[in-house]
Amino acid sequence: MVDDPEKPTSAADAASADKPAAPVGAAAAAKPAPAAAKALGAEAAKPAAPVAKAASHPPPAPAPPSGPTEPPPPADMAVPVFITTLQSAVPDSVSQISYYVGDWTVIVLLAQMTAALRHLRDAPDAAFDFCSDVTATDWPPRAEARFDLLYCLYSTRHRHRVRVKVRAGEHQPVPSVADIWPAANWLEREVYDMFGVNFTGHPDRRRILMPDDWQGFPQRKDYPLEGPGELLMENPIDWLKLRQSRDEADIE
Repeated sequence: MVDDPEKPTSAADAASADKPAAPVGAAAAAKPAPAAAKALGAEAAKPAAPVAKAASHPPPAPAPPSGPTEPPPPADMAVPVFITTLQSAVPDSVSQISYYVGDWTVIVLLAQMTAALRHLRDAPDAAFDFCSDVTATDWPPRAEARFDLLYCLYSTRHRHRVRVKVRAGEHQPVPSVADIWPAANWLEREVYDMFGVNFTGHPDRRRILMPDDWQGFPQRKDYPLEGPGELLMENPIDWLKLRQSRDEADIE
């Protein structure tokens, strides 16, 4: 069919006619040769070389702490008078002074413990007439003195506080302070029950929370989480039967 010279040209035809034709060499370069395409496909199909796997050795566990931090008081802070008086009245009794979040802590040697605590109760500038708490912390790596005994004292006259810390070994005798502060009676019983601290001179040293025949001391860090193995039973009924059989044996 012959185009009619009189027929008008459409806009699409005009744009197609005005567009320059792509050079033959460029089209050939844009389209990869069959050999090159085959090589590229082979490279893509080829599995990547395995990366050398680093030796998986977990980092060594950090050593357990051997005690709490005992930050000293700031250099510009004056030590309370009742502490300096204690150092003068009972020489060589205070081994360290610590200050943390507003509380003063005096670390006292076990051999001087009774004299130091009695002074803190009787001295006019101290007048610690109330023992609000007696507790302990356990630090097994410190074998020679694994326990930190903490006596929290308060003065109702001066309205100040102090924490006295004494370090003691597992079987080392610790004098009771129940004769200095009667409120320490049951507090020391709880420390004995949970930690097994060897209080001496206590008027009634026996367990206060656990049964009398309980084995071990639950607040020690080496105490098994599942309890003592001799009394470990899945069914509590079995434990009750064992307890009942013991009671019946005692009656017979």
